[in-house]
Amino acid sequence: MPAQAGTLFDPATLNGMRLRNRFVRSATHEGLADQDGNGTPALANLWRALAEGEVGLVVSGHAYVSPDGKVRAGQLGVDADERLSGLAMLAEAVHAAGGACALQLAHAGAHAAPLPTGELPAGPSELILDGKTICTAMDCEHIGRIVDAFGYAARRAKKAGFDAVQVHSAHGYCLSQFLSPHYNKREDEYGGSLENRARFLLEVLQAVRAEVGDGFPVLLKMNSQDYLDDGLVLEDALLLARRLENMGVDAVELSGGTMLSGANVPVRTGRFDTPDKQAWFREAAGRFKKERGLPLMLVGGIRSADVAEDLYAQGICDFVSMSRPLVREPGLIRRWRAGDRSPARCVSDNLCFRAALSERGLCCLTEERERDKAAGA
Repeated sequence: MPAQAGTLFDPATLNGMRLRNRFVRSATHEGLADQDGNGTPALANLWRALAEGEVGLVVSGHAYVSPDGKVRAGQLGVDADERLSGLAMLAEAVHAAGGACALQLAHAGAHAAPLPTGELPAGPSELILDGKTICTAMDCEHIGRIVDAFGYAARRAKKAGFDAVQVHSAHGYCLSQFLSPHYNKREDEYGGSLENRARFLLEVLQAVRAEVGDGFPVLLKMNSQDYLDDGLVLEDALLLARRLENMGVDAVELSGGTMLSGANVPVRTGRFDTPDKQAWFREAAGRFKKERGLPLMLVGGIRSADVAEDLYAQGICDFVSMSRPLVREPGLIRRWRAGDRSPARCVSDNLCFRAALSERGLCCLTEERERDKAAGA
């Protein structure tokens, strides 16, 4: 991998989208949409703070493309034209602070919430966990409806003023499930070989590109591996990346793990305070960059400016993505650029997600507790 010129703080461009730097806020469930999935002032304020903190690209939390792909209350939706005004408010908040934003398009598949009708969610195959059937298998007609839903969602994102879309095919959500032999036991054209397991994703990417046109950035989030028995492995991910170069994908964000992956879930807990504990998918990213020409965003445990810049300088990635550090410190990138290069104050305890799943919405509970303790001292 050749060394790269410049730094992460230099401006960058992706298919015409101008970014103030190469730092990305990776998608994070915020729990701040209203009961119908519309954007709210609270969510707009959160995104504005990230842009004011000089994050180059703000990627939204997973926005469901159809009601049967919704995970939980407070999740942003992009499933209907009625969402457009709320989505536009969110994009405008980021732009007003000089940032750029991408809407992450998602469907939860097997891990979606049960529908109000009582129907079980649907995924690539029937899934049984702890002796209980949690989803049924999609038929081909259902798959076709979801493909269309991704395309229509991308069109709405562009109309609402977003600068890009990111298709979510990681972490054991619907498109990731189809790629993974652990979830996908199908025997039709959507199961078996990697070519068949990737068919759904490639159809989605084709539909998205058809709706937004060639001059609009289409990003993809994908797993390097699932860390599951019979799950997606790195060799398959690298083979898939070859196809992505011909599908109009402008950049890939590389992650790993699923909600069933034990210690290797996408949001691991622990103190990642030394370089060897950071950048969990560094090796996979290095392989990707050696073999593929797509711009690469790397997420996973990055907590220091030195590690981030080393990853970029060595050509391991083209952009650095972070999630939880920017919950506690929306101004982290501005702080690093101004010269305070001390590591992110995030302790990776995942209490922020406890807040996101409550009525409060995404925030750092640990910071609040430390502040309250100091005030009472």
